[in-house]
Amino acid sequence: MSRKTTKKRKKQPSQSLFFWKKKKNFFDKEQTNQSYSQIPFRLNFLFFIVFILFVSLIIRLSYLQITNHNFFVTKIETSQKNVVQGNAPRGMIYDEKGKVLVNNKGNQAIIYTKKVGTTNEEMLSISKKLTSILTIEPEELTERDRKDFWLADPSHYKEAKARLSPKQLKNKKGEELSGGELYQQVVNQVSAEEANLTEDQLKEATIYKKINGAYSLTPVFIKNKEVTPEEIAIVGENKKALPGVSTGMDWERDYPAGDSLRSILGTVSSEKMGLPESHVKEFLAQGYARNDRVGLSYLEQAYEPVLRGTKSQTEYTINRQSEIDEQKEVYAGEKGKNLVLTLDIDFQKKVEDILRKNYQVLLNNGKARYAEGAYVVVTNPKNGEVYALVGLKKDGAGGLEDDTLGTITKTFVPGSAIKGATVMAGLENGAISGNQVMVDEPIQIAGSNVKRSLFNPSSAVPLSATQALMISSNVYMMKIAMSLMDVTYQYGMSLPDRTDVFDTLRKTYQNFGLGTYTGIDLPGEELGLSPSNHYDKKGNLKDGRMANLLDLSYGNYDTYTPIQMAQYISTIANGGKRIAPHVVRSIHGTSDDGGLGPVETYIEPKVLSEIGTKGEWDIIHQGLYDVVNSPDYRRTGAMLQGGKYVTAAKTGTAETFVPNESDPKNPIPTINSTMVAYAPYDNPEVTVTVVLPHLMDDQDKLNSIITKEVLDAYHDFRH
Repeated sequence: MSRKTTKKRKKQPSQSLFFWKKKKNFFDKEQTNQSYSQIPFRLNFLFFIVFILFVSLIIRLSYLQITNHNFFVTKIETSQKNVVQGNAPRGMIYDEKGKVLVNNKGNQAIIYTKKVGTTNEEMLSISKKLTSILTIEPEELTERDRKDFWLADPSHYKEAKARLSPKQLKNKKGEELSGGELYQQVVNQVSAEEANLTEDQLKEATIYKKINGAYSLTPVFIKNKEVTPEEIAIVGENKKALPGVSTGMDWERDYPAGDSLRSILGTVSSEKMGLPESHVKEFLAQGYARNDRVGLSYLEQAYEPVLRGTKSQTEYTINRQSEIDEQKEVYAGEKGKNLVLTLDIDFQKKVEDILRKNYQVLLNNGKARYAEGAYVVVTNPKNGEVYALVGLKKDGAGGLEDDTLGTITKTFVPGSAIKGATVMAGLENGAISGNQVMVDEPIQIAGSNVKRSLFNPSSAVPLSATQALMISSNVYMMKIAMSLMDVTYQYGMSLPDRTDVFDTLRKTYQNFGLGTYTGIDLPGEELGLSPSNHYDKKGNLKDGRMANLLDLSYGNYDTYTPIQMAQYISTIANGGKRIAPHVVRSIHGTSDDGGLGPVETYIEPKVLSEIGTKGEWDIIHQGLYDVVNSPDYRRTGAMLQGGKYVTAAKTGTAETFVPNESDPKNPIPTINSTMVAYAPYDNPEVTVTVVLPHLMDDQDKLNSIITKEVLDAYHDFRH
């Protein structure tokens, strides 16, 4: 049987599968064609948007570059902006009841504002024109001022420059001189004869100096005092002929209360003076201009940061021709803050009247022939507020003038008034125990004169601490000092070298405000004299130095200001708190009508130190109460009885000397009469300090009379 060979045949796809693939390929191709057809559409749309934006940009650029090309180029290349500050009114000062003590008095003024690029010739022309229409008093001009004025004339400058040799036109390196160097060389060529100006030229030079020294766009006052209505009118009518010249207002400090308190209110610099040279760098760093007016002394100086206003700011846009294209106020400025004082001006004047009346008695009877003045300080012991600062001195013509500053700048030996501090030194350092009794007796130290209490020339009188204060025992205080030296008094004894006790006593005194700065809010306070040079160059103790320590203990050595003594009695009155005295009570804004606005800052009491315990204070308080109110006939403050307050006080009498012109080797003996007091005794609200230096005697007891009258006046004002 033959075998048949059979080949495998490839399996052919079915027609249905073939048809599906063919259909699929058709749809794939169709979708691809659709995708290809969508891409050009998107691109075309995007290109269209870009084209529109591009066309818009071209149009805008055409507007900037073609249509307004010149405008914007000029604006960019030639415009500059300058911000100029204007003056701001200074804050006002009021008394405690709102009466104006210092305000700003407005004055009509002629003002010049120099434009950018103003030439010397233009300034010279303005100076001449203004001199012809204004009444100007020539000011004192330096030789350089006069030469600058002469050179302002272009022909004069050319003439002087022609005098320079070729060598003078170059510096040491052979280089051309700078503008400033060249001008200095030209100035050197001006002769004294050429700089010798006529009266009219001096007036012109006065104005020229002001405007030449002014900054561009910054107003400067040509005349700000006694400007007449006619001058205002003439300037207004000739504005075109006087470019940069205008009329306006200036201010100066005015004092409606007169001379009362004038010295402590302080002064303000003029625009001409501007910043004081001693503080110019400090002020410039704070944003001041050199011609700004600032407080120069006392309250105006101490509260300068508060009283100064915030300057207005005006922005000027200047074109190529140095003309103002635009002027815009950036900030309107703000008036300075206002001060309300602790003093009532009517009470201040009342105290002045009391002191003047009584001091005149001493002048009339000759007992004040060597006295340099008289002083009264009135304070609140609870918070340090000063109610009155009064000082009077002789004016050289037989009258009296204000010396209020003497209450903080003049120092005097106080006498026994400070014995309360010595008793405290003894108590807190263990020199005495409680109300300890010691014998008052004449003290004879080897090599020294006899020292004694005024009430007891020769006896031995036992006294407690309170009695020692009442009767004003010098010896009790000296024995406290001896106890601090760890010695007991014996007749004819020598005192040990214990100069450290000077420091012990003074440390206690300083905690009362004696011999240290009180912290009053007025600059210029004096410290007083507290000699500490106890040894000579060889290291030996100076003769009599330890006897001086005894003098110190009863107030007859160191010197203090009246304000220090006021702080001392206030510390006693309030039971041991040394509070800084202050004459400003609060700082206020300005009301809408320009008056006194609401309180922004209240001056809080500042406690500087504290001293003493209740038991120690009970002794001192009782002693000062007894000075006035004890039935003991030996009390020293009896004249304060019968007043409107129950008062505690301490009298003081210090032995002093004044120079004797006819016999310099024998100075004239005088006394300082003092008194410190507080009232009411059981709840103190006021202290009074009286200092009458270098009297012939104190038999008139005017220290007590003045104190009583001031306390009664205070009562009438407050109740």
